[in-house]
Amino acid sequence: MGPEREALLQRLADSEAQARAGGGEARVQRQHERGKLTARERIEAFLDPDSFVELDAFVMHQCTDFGLERQRVMGDGVVTGHGRVDGRLVYVFAQDFTVFGGSLSAAHARKICKIMDHAMRTGAPVVGLNDSGGARIQEGVASLGGYADIFLKNTLASGVVPQLSAIMGPCAGGAVYSPAITDFIAMVEDTSYMFVTGPDVLKTVTHEIVTKEELGGADTHARTSGVAHFKVPSEEAMLALLRELLSYLPQNNMSEPPRRPTDDPIDRECTSLIEIVPTNPNKPYDIKDVIRTVADDGRFLEVHEHYAGNIVVGFCRLDGRSIGVVANQPAQLAGCLDVNSSTKGARFVRFCDAFNIPLLTLVDVPGFLPGTAQEYGGIIKHGAKLLYAFAEATVAKVTVITRKAYGGAYDVMNSKHIRADYNFAWPTAEIAVMGPDGAVNIIHRKELAEASDPVARKAELVSDYRTTFANPYRAAELGFVDAVIRPEQTRKHLIDAFRSLENKRDENPPKKHGNIPL
Repeated sequence: MGPEREALLQRLADSEAQARAGGGEARVQRQHERGKLTARERIEAFLDPDSFVELDAFVMHQCTDFGLERQRVMGDGVVTGHGRVDGRLVYVFAQDFTVFGGSLSAAHARKICKIMDHAMRTGAPVVGLNDSGGARIQEGVASLGGYADIFLKNTLASGVVPQLSAIMGPCAGGAVYSPAITDFIAMVEDTSYMFVTGPDVLKTVTHEIVTKEELGGADTHARTSGVAHFKVPSEEAMLALLRELLSYLPQNNMSEPPRRPTDDPIDRECTSLIEIVPTNPNKPYDIKDVIRTVADDGRFLEVHEHYAGNIVVGFCRLDGRSIGVVANQPAQLAGCLDVNSSTKGARFVRFCDAFNIPLLTLVDVPGFLPGTAQEYGGIIKHGAKLLYAFAEATVAKVTVITRKAYGGAYDVMNSKHIRADYNFAWPTAEIAVMGPDGAVNIIHRKELAEASDPVARKAELVSDYRTTFANPYRAAELGFVDAVIRPEQTRKHLIDAFRSLENKRDENPPKKHGNIPL
């Protein structure tokens, strides 16, 4: 090899080393001291071994204001490229907090937009590992324009390829809106936070005193705001979660979710379900026990676990096939639908429908939560979101009514009337306009007022109403329930139903898009 060629190769090697070094050893050390991995370490832990192909490693900003021309670092604070997760193509960007605090410049934004363009062209998911101090102030409006460019890409990619956002450090100001548009947000406890306006500004403007963790930490967004779909205890747990979540999702909206082989028998009887619904209709039970019992190998990946717990959403597999689950939770608020649970359920249903993931709905709902707080909070429009989402969905839709299905909530929870494909009910199901107690108070108001012993008479009338109406058989007579099934045979019925729907074809009327009640 001649000296000229050797010099060229040495220059390449030096440039590669500079790009890998990021902000330098001291800043890398500080990152580790905070309990955080570097951008490259995160990518290495997330992707299949030796699968990462980096793009734009040598990109640098072109800003000459405020002395930035003397502070140019290869990569400009974000590592971008593609790799494999379980052998499947994934595009990824990881912001590098050791370079300008991971702040976003125009060049930084262009790198992210480029891999999103690649993902759209090739039909592959995009995963963002966010760890950024926000807009690079020295670049002014160029930085803001970079954010808007990313927001547009997120919006255009929505419903086309899955988009996952991992918050692994700060994410403040305009930076929060890109994750907010993506499909799922996961946060690391104690080291990540999200907010539009930070504690210092709040103290000045509104005189509120609050910490970063209280204002925008993982627990706040997982429990209170619902912004975060997942919270995890460590970065390692975060990267494992992202891999697991991707295993349930298709590559894009034109492909089917991956199937996993399972040794769990299709006709396995779920005997524990025989006694799961209490004989007392007001006594709670945990709907997650039902989900895990029927699912392959008892596995259920819950989404939004800590938010609006009166509805449960997440992913399981049946016969190896990815299934989205929406279930009322009688163990919280008796399973009533309210503002938060309706919105939570609606967004999950729309995600599954966008990406060809069949929907299983488990129903035990006494109605919508009453009260002025709910009415003033817009329960009408928020409840309509869930109704709209189920009605709009064209994927395979199967419903099982385990106990209560009362009033408008019966309609909303994937009833036959809004295009559910198969509707099953357990013998414990109660399908009626309202519960027996309330119905008797209305229907027999005059009789009860004149009764010599109104308590005893009411008990008789409630028992008669329950026998006549609060059961699945009147709905079955009308064809609104396709079959009343034995609880222990639920798994087999579900798998048979979803198998029969594998080639389902349904579509909505031609339109630009609907106008969901936001």
